[in-house]
Amino acid sequence: MANRGSVKPSGNFNSSADAEVLHKAMKGLGTDEDAILQLLTARSNVQRQEIKAAYKTLFGKDLVDNLKSELGGKFETLIVGLMTPPIMYDAKSLHDAIKGAGTDEKVLVEILASRTPEVVNAIKAAYKKEYDHDLEEDVSGDTSGHFKRLLVILLQANRQTGIHQESIEADAQVLFKAGEEKFGTDEQTFVTILGNRSAEHLRKVFDVYMKMAGYEMEESIKRETSGSLEDLLLAVVKCARSVPAYFAETLYYAMKGAGTDDNTLIRVMVSRSEVDMLDIRAAFRRLFSCSLHSMIKGDTGGDYRKALLLLCGGDDA
Repeated sequence: MANRGSVKPSGNFNSSADAEVLHKAMKGLGTDEDAILQLLTARSNVQRQEIKAAYKTLFGKDLVDNLKSELGGKFETLIVGLMTPPIMYDAKSLHDAIKGAGTDEKVLVEILASRTPEVVNAIKAAYKKEYDHDLEEDVSGDTSGHFKRLLVILLQANRQTGIHQESIEADAQVLFKAGEEKFGTDEQTFVTILGNRSAEHLRKVFDVYMKMAGYEMEESIKRETSGSLEDLLLAVVKCARSVPAYFAETLYYAMKGAGTDDNTLIRVMVSRSEVDMLDIRAAFRRLFSCSLHSMIKGDTGGDYRKALLLLCGGDDA
């Protein structure tokens, strides 16, 4: 698959030279934040890991620890995110969402609805290695009801592949009967079908469903469910239609209105910068009356804004 990220590996890359630049930016009085952000947003994650190793070799110190002690606030969170290997970043985001009082359902929804089965399996392995805990057990222990059931199905990471022509009609029919035709809702049916079928198959099911019910799957879910289950079902449906459009919408609502959901903004910009940021930008421009670049610019400030704009990679004015 072609890399649709806004961040690409640097061509004439030299990890030791980069380590030197970062060391210089942090030594003495004051920190050259600009040098740090310009360099790190212009390297791929794999290259950043090599810089981290070179830094340790040259200076005997941990680069991430040094960055943490020199930077602060949201900018620090963003830079540390960029320095974390992608699978570990997802595992850590999930761990942070579960540990402590209360659960950040938004993070569970966003990551588990949007990642491919291969990535989910890699996240589970990284989580086990890092925290010596089973991710599925931790998620199960922290959630309940149909919301928990669907998360567990997504964690199994064994969706059917391809389109099963013979069951498109039947799946649409069953969903229609489980929701719109029934007094009350049979949530389990939604959970089973939406959690187990491939994205391509689900898109066909949604088309048939639309003809049957007279409205989109998303509308039915909004009418028939509520709370975190509704959020998760909607995320699964949106990701089946288009993962970049799902993230464009996630970014838009993280910035829209008063106050910014910086955690979501950072998480999406970091985790998608090397995956599909170009497609997210195009979807953003299509769905909303402005570009992602202009919204970030108007909603953030300082070095934090500079780094986010570099990760965005351009304006689609």
